[in-house]
Amino acid sequence: MAQLSLTLLAMSLASSGLRGSEPAWRGLADPVVEDGWIRPPAGGRGAKPVWGFAEGLRIGLAPLPGPRGLLRVYTPYVGQPDWRMINFLAVEPIAQGRTDRCFSELEPSSLAEGIGKVMWSADQPDDWTPRSPAHPARGVTGAENGVRTLTVFLGIERFQNGAAVFLRLTFRADRPWEVQIATFTQPTSVPLSYCVVTATMGNYARLRQLHLADGVVTAHDLFADATFSAIGFAAHKRFGLERLPRGLDGAVILAATSDEQDPAGADQAAVAPGWRYAGRPATQYWRCDQPPPGLLALVNARRTYWASNNPIPGGVSFENVELITPFQAGQTWTFGVTPDPPVALLGAGRAVGDPKK
Repeated sequence: MAQLSLTLLAMSLASSGLRGSEPAWRGLADPVVEDGWIRPPAGGRGAKPVWGFAEGLRIGLAPLPGPRGLLRVYTPYVGQPDWRMINFLAVEPIAQGRTDRCFSELEPSSLAEGIGKVMWSADQPDDWTPRSPAHPARGVTGAENGVRTLTVFLGIERFQNGAAVFLRLTFRADRPWEVQIATFTQPTSVPLSYCVVTATMGNYARLRQLHLADGVVTAHDLFADATFSAIGFAAHKRFGLERLPRGLDGAVILAATSDEQDPAGADQAAVAPGWRYAGRPATQYWRCDQPPPGLLALVNARRTYWASNNPIPGGVSFENVELITPFQAGQTWTFGVTPDPPVALLGAGRAVGDPKK
């Protein structure tokens, strides 16, 4: 019976476009703007999977440009060209009884050819049958304490360690430069110790400054004597809750910035085109509104761009930036990208990115 079920699932996935070559992304229907949101058009088939703000931050999935298994973060308001990501978000679950992470963009898929877990979208968290990412849900509009919201759920195919997770993305109209990300397990998942959501392309913006409660630490200082692995990563540096800045509302905020006044204006002639930073400098950050006692901040670093020997202009920079805590269903993180300096994130009652400020 199990083998028959797997065979039927494989046939279903093949017919839905998950197996074999992904559809050409430019041929997919463009998102539409409705009431300030950007979302896939009605119909749900053959459309670009992207959600967020018409004038703010957006999240997309493959088959939009980039590796499968990663959320794309688009920030056109800081001058990024259309469909150019300022960062990726990866999902890295750790099963109970283990210490090793699985990597959503690096694990082989059992649903499609090659590496990278398939991610798909849904309007409700009640059906986790894999489906084509190019048949996206529109997301559900609503309100929370009088604030308009757009919510979409993302399913992720089962990891090799048995983790089966899904995400809830929520966009709030009063915070157009942010997305809230809540993590959950699907019914078939093994128990988890952690479900890490990590910003995984800090090298693109050449993030080198981490803003802590007791001052700024730099990638140059943290990784001056680091040993880099065969694929170019230095081991994580960790910071406990006592080192992390707090807003007046008690939220923990971990912000990272470039040490360059104008990263787009740097000499990038020797940098591969896809890694050349475009647009204005910005602050990238994680926020945890209700930080638990075991919260940690982690960063690692690279000297060369991913999958190359191409040195990063200006030297070592952060690659992964994340907040982690032992897994609890519904744990919510906020990821944001703002043109404001990090100090502006610490004020109470201020909507980060509020266009009325």
